[in-house]
Amino acid sequence: MVDAVVPEREYMPEPSVGRRFSMLSKVRLSDALPSSYWRLDGVARALQDAATEDWDDCGIVTDALWLARRTSFRAVGPWPVIYDSLNLTTFCSGVGAAWAERRTNIYNGDDLVIEASSLWVPVDPRGFPVRLPATFHEIYGVSMNGRRVSSRVPMSTPPEEATRRPWPLRRADLDVIGHVNNAAVWQAVAEVVDAPVVSVDVIHHGPVEEGHRVELVTLGEALWLLVDGAVRVAARVVLDPAGDAGR
Repeated sequence: MVDAVVPEREYMPEPSVGRRFSMLSKVRLSDALPSSYWRLDGVARALQDAATEDWDDCGIVTDALWLARRTSFRAVGPWPVIYDSLNLTTFCSGVGAAWAERRTNIYNGDDLVIEASSLWVPVDPRGFPVRLPATFHEIYGVSMNGRRVSSRVPMSTPPEEATRRPWPLRRADLDVIGHVNNAAVWQAVAEVVDAPVVSVDVIHHGPVEEGHRVELVTLGEALWLLVDGAVRVAARVVLDPAGDAGR
């Protein structure tokens, strides 16, 4: 087993007070595997949608966009399958000088099935980091209860014996600032590993952008996306021992 990422995640419990935002979702045909399980990039897309909906609803007026620094989730119940109706509840679980941690719980009916934790960095339309506005603390402060989080993430380098292949980019992968979207990056993970899984960690060390020649590197349960030999994304998956999710 290769440690592309060393998970040290603390999945904070859902607060009883403070801001929480909920939205409905569904495992649709475009996000399901041939086995009917919810694809990993489908999970990432739902988490991103919940974060976007919460930010749009909170009332803060800004031109800042949010970029994912890391995203982790773990299964705590049966993995969702096609046409399952889901409820996502998201809240702020910690903050730093210019970043915030977001926790999201995914429920299937009354059952909590997936817990997620993401570190997001606000950037201006040119992609440069900006500080959190004072109103952020006014709206989200109670739910995070003064918890501070670090933006540091572990770095890793793929070993020589890892398998390497090109990872072609598509224009459909790009977001409004020209980066490969967070959910599109997760398609690389879904290319290597099927759901269900026990846990997944994806860390963004730098942007993947239009025109980049990207290399997908894999070894065991670890994978990396490289641009000109430099690691831009690292991921580690813990497979469900009851299944056969690796490919």
